[in-house]
Amino acid sequence: MKNDAIRNDAIRNEAIAVVGWISLVQGGLGAGGQIFGDKAWGLLQKWWDIPTAGYLVLALAGIALAAWGETAKKRARA
Repeated sequence: MKNDAIRNDAIRNEAIAVVGWISLVQGGLGAGGQIFGDKAWGLLQKWWDIPTAGYLVLALAGIALAAWGETAKKRARA
């Protein structure tokens, strides 16, 4: 029972980290494209019209989630 809980925590931490990294990349690409190019880069611009501030918030949320997931994975290994 305890091993199942540990395995579930590891899967959850990995999923949080992956979502964080994807959010960071999409937010960075969107903001970078709007700031340095003529339109947003990445996948989200194909479905939604997000302002630059929205992409920056998405990138910041991605940083927070990636950091949380990565530190939780390191704590679990220790």
